[in-house]
Amino acid sequence: MRFSGLRILKEGVRGNRGWTPHWRNPDPKPDYDIVIIGGGGHGLATAYHLAAKYGQTRVAVLEKGYLGGGNIGRNTTIVRANYNLPGNSEFYSHSLKLWEDMEQELNFNTMMSQRGVLNLFHSDAQRDYAARRANSMINQGDDAELWSRDKVRQTVPYLDFDNGRFPIYGGLYHARGGTARHDAVAWGYARGADQHGVDLIQNCEVTGIDIENGKLRGVQTTRGAIRAKKVGIVAAGRSSQVAAMAGMRLPIESHVLQAYVTEGLKPCIDGVVTFGMGHFYISQSDKGGLVFGGDLDMYASYAARGNLPLTEHVMEAAMTLMPMIGKARILRSWGGIMDMSPDGSPIIDKTHIEGLYLNCGWCYGGFKAVPASGDCFAHLMATDTPHPVAARLRLDRFETGRGLMDEEGTGSQHNLH
Repeated sequence: MRFSGLRILKEGVRGNRGWTPHWRNPDPKPDYDIVIIGGGGHGLATAYHLAAKYGQTRVAVLEKGYLGGGNIGRNTTIVRANYNLPGNSEFYSHSLKLWEDMEQELNFNTMMSQRGVLNLFHSDAQRDYAARRANSMINQGDDAELWSRDKVRQTVPYLDFDNGRFPIYGGLYHARGGTARHDAVAWGYARGADQHGVDLIQNCEVTGIDIENGKLRGVQTTRGAIRAKKVGIVAAGRSSQVAAMAGMRLPIESHVLQAYVTEGLKPCIDGVVTFGMGHFYISQSDKGGLVFGGDLDMYASYAARGNLPLTEHVMEAAMTLMPMIGKARILRSWGGIMDMSPDGSPIIDKTHIEGLYLNCGWCYGGFKAVPASGDCFAHLMATDTPHPVAARLRLDRFETGRGLMDEEGTGSQHNLH
């Protein structure tokens, strides 16, 4: 089934009776060449690239719930490539390029909207850092503009520019950044993977990982044992729990990140705006709701819900930056389980167990990384060599201390990233 304007017109005339399911719902086979644990954005993108680029069609994605029911459906949908450090910079630059071609490649509307990302700064020191970051972005081949206070006021006049504690000095603008429809990204990759023969198996929880003499043999699931030559762990906030089945202890802490959406409003925010003196970011969805979030709940948890003190903290930041938001009513909130690494940067690597691969530690960057994560992890699993743009995302950097990528300069405390 291929989407086109003509097809949509025909189905509209025919009462939409010709549409078929986007993907199959198969039973698991007893063995596969590759098994992906986790049916979120990263897992589905990995499966798609394994099949589409490397011809690996004996692949299964195992999801304990329904496809796209985890963090890919619990985020604030921001896409950007405005990183500073080598290792992160080229990776997210690669990801943004894949975002720009995604809809054409998948023949699926992910509602990618490059409406721009504006990072505000509120002091001379923050301005200096924004200038260095902008130069790093430009050197990487991405776009960056340093906006004056007047330019920011002209574009987003509803902010509180003369706040006594946090006056706005200017902003770093990233025009190619923006937002996309989070669940549509999962659906698009699921549909593409299925079309290439990948089995997408829902309601299939992995309960064990079979290892013999240091070599992977397969997995145990609630739907029976499945043999596999290679297994990739792509379980986001559950990565530590899944890796523990293989006897591994990961340098990962799982924390809850809350997000919020207001009632639908008339268009008022064109792009994404972030607050430089507090971890707060906001955009407006196509349905009119203001979508925003802030800091982690700061304690380790596997609960997909947050707490009220952190909600109050986020609302304070919102009111500090844009007092007008106080007139909007919150429609709903949700929490995603974030796999936080010690240096705030991801891990895409082989493990010490032959045939077992790891993709985790995405912290706040999971959604915008989906296409590159899938591309790079598929490359690693298919060729046993790291993709050039992910060569620094090694697991052993936490053991040796070499190659750490502390993007924010906040040290080795997981919850600060």
